[in-house]
Amino acid sequence: MTKKNKPLLNFWQIWNMSIGFMGIQMGFALQNANASRILQSFGADVEHLSWFWLVAPFTGMVIQPIIGHYSDKTWTKLGRRRPYFLAGAILASIGLILMPNANLFVSFLPALWVGAGFLMIMDASFNVAMEPFRALVADKLNTSQQTLGFSIQTVLIGIGAVIGSWLPYVLTEWFGFEKTTEAGKIPFSLVLSFIIGAVSLLSCIIWTIIKTPEYSPKEQAEFEGEEENDTKNGSFLDIFKDFGNMPTTMKQLGLVQFFSWFGLFSMWVFMTPAIAQHIYNLPLTDSSSEQYNDAGNWVGVIFGVYNAVSAVYAFFLPKIATKYGRKNTHAYSLIAGGLSLISIYFITDYHWLILPMIGVGFAWASILAMPYAILAGSIPAKKMGIYMGIFNFFITIPQIINGIIGGPIVKNFYNNQAIFAVVGGGICFLLAAISVRFVKDKNE
Repeated sequence: MTKKNKPLLNFWQIWNMSIGFMGIQMGFALQNANASRILQSFGADVEHLSWFWLVAPFTGMVIQPIIGHYSDKTWTKLGRRRPYFLAGAILASIGLILMPNANLFVSFLPALWVGAGFLMIMDASFNVAMEPFRALVADKLNTSQQTLGFSIQTVLIGIGAVIGSWLPYVLTEWFGFEKTTEAGKIPFSLVLSFIIGAVSLLSCIIWTIIKTPEYSPKEQAEFEGEEENDTKNGSFLDIFKDFGNMPTTMKQLGLVQFFSWFGLFSMWVFMTPAIAQHIYNLPLTDSSSEQYNDAGNWVGVIFGVYNAVSAVYAFFLPKIATKYGRKNTHAYSLIAGGLSLISIYFITDYHWLILPMIGVGFAWASILAMPYAILAGSIPAKKMGIYMGIFNFFITIPQIINGIIGGPIVKNFYNNQAIFAVVGGGICFLLAAISVRFVKDKNE
């Protein structure tokens, strides 16, 4: 059967395809910047924070391959990937609204455990919605446009993350909402931020669903030069077979992803206590004070900065990758991020924390785009969803390992100095950059 080429899409078609990811990342950024201090407000100790954060990678590791497998086999009136976007968005929005209000449920369970439960709901839902977005880019775009597609996706991720990261700061500093409240409760500015994030997430997903039609199973088969496959064929056990048939490029990228996401997890979990302690000179037990909330809001600001930088940098990634190669582009970006995280140890004025976030933004943009662009060329189209889901193992496993050992390391080896966890994250970025050299890029 003659293989047909996928039609080239224009910029706005690719843009609309990933608008939903912007909404997901807005909610994800609110979680990344604020989950630690919310859990601390409900009574979590700093050395236990990474254990609560284990919820995210565990749910991702279980859910993403399953969602990938069944989205490959799904065909409904909404299409193949879009039903999962919508279901995940609805559940994630509910989690965003309820997590900072966990204290309302103390008659059933301690607020800390309720908050951790809603964190689990959010993470599971984010994963249901996120996984098909990676597969959708590969579904819709031919090889020549895939780097552009993942780069535009990264731009929108960055925009959503900037908005989500900055919301609490904007509401307190620009609109005068309260910074603090009584112990065991969450300031209204933070509660309102999560509500805005929930509404935005759902709205963006609906935009993508309306604006982006999917190719039918027959059309996908024509693009592969094959006869149409029955999308319902195959069983759950096929997931384990696909693990055994993992492409070589995916295995090679596994080490790169391990070091990259181990470093990111350290930054996300420990940045707020690290900055409060190292820059603001606050004790880690002072999580309810105005100064600690100032530190937490500022972490949201600098997280917004690295996401803003990533959004701009992602526009240039396709051209940079064309000139220097995708592997070199990824390695240089990781080096910039690693050196930047390490430099935070030498900063004493919180205003200067914006500077290293530029390098972190380079690394983050590349982490979100380059591995997927390299991977997409080595995966058969009919297995795109499941392999994108399996690839998530190389993201979740390092976070799980860090979640288990990160807190005890900070307590027992770093003498409760959380800044060293951030420095360690920078070192991991440098190791990831070295690992890129051993990856074979099939389409480069």
